Amino acid sequence: MTAPSPHKSRGGFKRILNATRYSRDGLLAAWRHEAAFRQELLLVAPLLPLGLYLGSNGIERALLVCSLLLILIVELLNSAVEAVVDRVSTERHDLAKRAKDLGSAAVMLSLMNAAVVWGLTLWPLIKG
Repeated sequence: MTAPSPHKSRGGFKRILNATRYSRDGLLAAWRHEAAFRQELLLVAPLLPLGLYLGSNGIERALLVCSLLLILIVELLNSAVEAVVDRVSTERHDLAKRAKDLGSAAVMLSLMNAAVVWGLTLWPLIKG
């Protein structure tokens, strides 16, 4: 059996505090270093309250808000993949390109998902 990583926490309240700090650091790093994350956050920020206002019930509000949060989640994962690929090597490699392209495609699909959710949810409002 493999020994546990010395970097892994054992658990408890300290683990929760550390996880919260790591998450904050990740969000700050994304804001500082990822232009796409900043752009998407600037898109999502005004739409979140709008989604809460325009949704006619809890399910619609959840769909509108969660579709926006999914964009940010996928962008963070894409940025993490890109950072790891760049850490391993900055040389041009087919697998590195594929990894980055797959991450980009995931972001695009999350944006399309949000557009579809917003369109279908708000269609009755638009239709009159």
